[in-house]
Amino acid sequence: MWLWLSTIETTLLTSRIPVTYKNLIAGEWLAGETEIENRNPSDTSDLIGLYAQATPDQLEATLDQARIAQREWAAYGLERKQNVLNAIGNELMARAEELGRLLSREEGKPLAEGKGEVFRAGQFFTYYAAECLRQIGENADSVRDGIEVDVRREPIGTVAIISPWNFPTATASWKIAPALCYGNAVVWKPANITPASAVALSEIIARQDIPKGLFSLVMGAGGTIGQRLVESPKIAAVSFTGSVPVGKGIATAAIQNLTKVQMEMGSKNALAVMDDADLDLAVSLALGGAFGGTGQKCTASSRLVVHEAIHDAFVEKLVAGTQAMKVGHALEAGTQMGPVVNQQQLDENLAYVALGQSEGAELACGGARLDMPTNGFYMSPGVFLNSTNDMRINREEMFAPLTSVIKVGSYDEALTVVNDTNFGLTSGIVTRSLARATHFRRNARTGVVTINLPTAGTDYHVPFGGCGDSSYGSREQGKAAAEFYTSVKTAYISAGSPD
Repeated sequence: MWLWLSTIETTLLTSRIPVTYKNLIAGEWLAGETEIENRNPSDTSDLIGLYAQATPDQLEATLDQARIAQREWAAYGLERKQNVLNAIGNELMARAEELGRLLSREEGKPLAEGKGEVFRAGQFFTYYAAECLRQIGENADSVRDGIEVDVRREPIGTVAIISPWNFPTATASWKIAPALCYGNAVVWKPANITPASAVALSEIIARQDIPKGLFSLVMGAGGTIGQRLVESPKIAAVSFTGSVPVGKGIATAAIQNLTKVQMEMGSKNALAVMDDADLDLAVSLALGGAFGGTGQKCTASSRLVVHEAIHDAFVEKLVAGTQAMKVGHALEAGTQMGPVVNQQQLDENLAYVALGQSEGAELACGGARLDMPTNGFYMSPGVFLNSTNDMRINREEMFAPLTSVIKVGSYDEALTVVNDTNFGLTSGIVTRSLARATHFRRNARTGVVTINLPTAGTDYHVPFGGCGDSSYGSREQGKAAAEFYTSVKTAYISAGSPD
């Protein structure tokens, strides 16, 4: 039986009867031809629900309606748009407890992180609600007498948003909010691993004062619905967050239609710990950066580049802190690290543990499958020692609760190691030296640099993105988002003679 309930948590948290959730197609909640199961990675006996998979015909229908809705939405007054985005953001923040619990239940991150993510998602919408009123153009005199120039930004049309499972609400929100702010329609294909959070967010958006079909939810496999979406000539732009191979495939498909592309992809972030660092602070930053979100984040500190003068003391405290971390059910009080998201991810993580050991790195602790009271995808956080930067565990993104310590003999060597990667998303340094901090900030080849802070954790009102294989296209977030979600129009106006 197909049901739609406005109170998500009632069904998801208390019902023992599987509910099938639909896609939002051309303004209507519609069933698909097939469904997928969504199970709790903390307890696989917990079936969260069944989620419809969109069909190609449904995708075409929603793309056609999006074009009509986008023109209507673009004509809305600024305050009307602002009210819509504010309403979405305020509801997300008000329901952060409820929807954060749902997010943690399906993704596996500890409840505090789930609630924080939903609240932050709300802040993206309220930020861009304010940006609705700040769309101010430029004007200038022409080089020709009697002519004025007006420069302003306009919406690009219908935007395809393809978001990942590790931040199912926040990452989608920092794409959807600016897309709507600047007058576009949105067709959203979320990751199939976390569909419950997608339905919850879509239900909030769909209830607002927006044209029919302005926002669509099309759940489905990346190789079918996702591929068809990025190949469509009806799409003006694609914003994607995910892996490098998938990103390259999207870019190849999109270029056939000269579709605008923005991509956030892999990383291999390094935290440099210098000989003058506050040791306790450095260990705290490393633990949070490496194992927050079970290491399943693009800003995770997967390389710890440590000066030899404090290496042994740092390692002793790091290993002790890692072993002390409480791994448990995402919704259980006191849990510091939840399970990984699914069996495939767990298998890949354990394969990296074996790979690191085969390469000659020492596994100082963790990195093992854990048996827990509930059947889930649990593993202990792991630390590699005696690793070198040429090992695959230090070249490839593992997306796991695993980190490697690389010993260096100087600041210059540390900076060289930090920059020796194909990626370039975030990097950080722990030091008391203003001179070193300033030099690092200027010379680290990453899009985000942190000083005496973890590599993970960014603000919503400033640009986010990286270098190398980490990012492609315009920056996300803050005012930088306007570059991607709009096109520039330059108008020349002749006032004529005043006589």
